[in-house]
Amino acid sequence: MNIIFDEGNTRTKVAWFDSGKLVESRVLNAEYNELEKLLSKFPVQRAIVSSVVGDDLYKALKAMASFPVFQLSHNLRLPYKIGYTTPDTLGLDRIALAAAAASLHSGKNCLVIDAGTCITYDLITENSVYLGGAISPGLQMRFKAVNHFTAKLPLVSEEDYEDLIGASTSSSIASGVVTGIKEEVRGTIQRYEERFPQLITIITGGDAGLFDALLKNSIFAAPEFLLRGLNNILDYHAEML
Repeated sequence: MNIIFDEGNTRTKVAWFDSGKLVESRVLNAEYNELEKLLSKFPVQRAIVSSVVGDDLYKALKAMASFPVFQLSHNLRLPYKIGYTTPDTLGLDRIALAAAAASLHSGKNCLVIDAGTCITYDLITENSVYLGGAISPGLQMRFKAVNHFTAKLPLVSEEDYEDLIGASTSSSIASGVVTGIKEEVRGTIQRYEERFPQLITIITGGDAGLFDALLKNSIFAAPEFLLRGLNNILDYHAEML
C-alpha cells in the first residue's frame, strides 16, 4: 500500500492507494501532528511527498517512517520521458498530472488542462513523451488584475456574469474575463487537435466546472486526479529500482 502527500500553500492532502485503487483521502492540518497516526493507519509500504513549500514534511516523514519515502522531482523515474528544456523549473503539479494522463491513457496523445490559480496546458504524446505546454493567468488572477492595474474598475467575480453583453461595469468585466477564458481554452484545444490526431483532453482543477457546458468532448477528471498521478509515479519509481 502507498501513502501520498500533496502539500500546497494552504492545505495538505493525503491519500492511501492499494494496487492502484484509492482507499481513502483527507485534508491535514498544517502542524503535522497527525503524521504518526496516519503512517500506522494502514500497512503502508512506501510514500511520496509533493510539496511547494519546502522539505519539512519530507524530513518529518523520513524521520518517522520505517519504509521508503520519496520526494517528488523530475529526477525520479517517471512513467514518461521529459522533453522539456528546463525540467528543473517544471512544476510538481504538472509532473504529477502528466503521470496520471500517461498512465490512464497510455498510447494516446493527451492534453491536460489544470484550471487553478494559473491555467496550465500539458501535452503528453502517444509515445509517452512530455513536451511541455503553456501557462496563463487563471480566472481569479484575471479578475484581480483588472482591479489592481486600474484606478476605478471594481473587483468582481464570475457570479457577476449575466450575459455576453454586460449591462453594467461589473457585468462587463465578468463577461470579458469569463468569455475570454472560455475562448482561450476552446481555441487552445483546437490548436492542439490540429497538430495531434485523436487528442484526449483532460480538464481538472478548481475552476474546471466553468468549462463543463463548453467542452463536451473533454474528460473532466475527478478531484483526486493529481493524487493518482503521484501514486503512479511512486509505483513506477519503485518498480524501476
